[in-house]
Amino acid sequence: MANFAKPSAPRFSVEVYQNEFLPEGGRDVHAIVTVTATGGATATRAPVADGTAAVVLMVDCSGSMEYPPEKMRGAREATAAAVDTLRDGTAFAVIAGTHVAKEVYPGQGRLAIADATTRAQAKEALRGLSAGGGTAIGTWLRLADGLLRGSTAAIRHGVLLTDGRNEHEEPAVLRATLDACAGRFTCDARGVGTDWDVKEVTGIANALLGSADIVADPAHLADDFTRMMENVMGKEVADVALRLWTPVGVEIQYVKQVAPVLQDLTDRRTEAGPRAGDYPTGSWGDESREYHVCVRVPTATVGQEMLAARATLVLPATAGGPQEKPTVLAQGLVRAVWTNDLAASTAINAQVAHYTGQAELAEAIQQGLEARKMGDVGGATAKLGRAVQLASSSGNADTARLLAKVVDVVDAVAGTVRLKAKVADADEMTLDTRSTQTVRVKKT
Repeated sequence: MANFAKPSAPRFSVEVYQNEFLPEGGRDVHAIVTVTATGGATATRAPVADGTAAVVLMVDCSGSMEYPPEKMRGAREATAAAVDTLRDGTAFAVIAGTHVAKEVYPGQGRLAIADATTRAQAKEALRGLSAGGGTAIGTWLRLADGLLRGSTAAIRHGVLLTDGRNEHEEPAVLRATLDACAGRFTCDARGVGTDWDVKEVTGIANALLGSADIVADPAHLADDFTRMMENVMGKEVADVALRLWTPVGVEIQYVKQVAPVLQDLTDRRTEAGPRAGDYPTGSWGDESREYHVCVRVPTATVGQEMLAARATLVLPATAGGPQEKPTVLAQGLVRAVWTNDLAASTAINAQVAHYTGQAELAEAIQQGLEARKMGDVGGATAKLGRAVQLASSSGNADTARLLAKVVDVVDAVAGTVRLKAKVADADEMTLDTRSTQTVRVKKT
């Protein structure tokens, strides 16, 4: 493991967990790459330097937000709470989203700089938010993108709240918007109530490397927005990439973030020189994330060994400043060693096994809920039963509790369950939305 420090920024480290031993003829190498950032100023409330961070808050103001009225009231209060959480020096703006996007504050295509005066002005402007119109989320994101592109801030972030489906915009338009915005800013997405589409909201968050969640009760919005904005204010390094270099003959099968949430990065690769590619990880504060890397190496005979991949955390030159070369933050190595020791080559690394199980857990939940919607009782019971079994064995207590609201658990260890006759929409949507949240491997 190698570490490289960058002045006035968190210190990054990379650790690689794997079983490097392969049987003769074995080709697939799996590794968990743990990236940790420490020593930053995440926990402080100190003002940020002007130009460091920019945030745009997008609030659904479509007609459905007035039914019940608590939703619109909760949205106003939550956005005000988010504004209060902004550190002095943060550039920010508020957008009202319907079938069009309108600037609420400060207006005129610009961002305000957070201080006592601008926060008070923004909260006063929020009092005028009212519900009416349709929903075209792409227009909200395009306006946010335009505002953020006008900023020189390194940390560029959006927060999007919606209560409904994107009914006034073609799906292809939203997809094209997400493709255009990817890499320009990150975005957290929240669904309030139970009339929005889980895949739509989680798709926005995944595309823009943010978090997604449900806030079924509007009364809880302010607390959620405060926590979310505190997390954003803790980000200090933007546009960090996981760079994978592989020798000639080695093929990358996939790259996935597996903690704290599952996110497939395989198709997000950008070329970074001979046999090297960058996978985006977004912005970082004091935190740890884990990535599952699978590479396919050439066949070799017993006794041979090779470097299968080099994992380097970098700030690309365009993100790190005017330097010609990227800033190297940390580095780790993935190895392959061929052996005829059956015990060595068949052992599964604990971290790899754990996160493979977490990925299977998420898939079982999503497939089980889909089968339940389609009326496939047998399929839903089998998949959700397997999910209960995996949640139990991996110690994922939060997911186990959510599953227990959808099925009656007869035997968690065996995965024996019965579908509940009636399930609240909020419970089903919460399980679906949070199915990709994982627990850390238990390290002994």
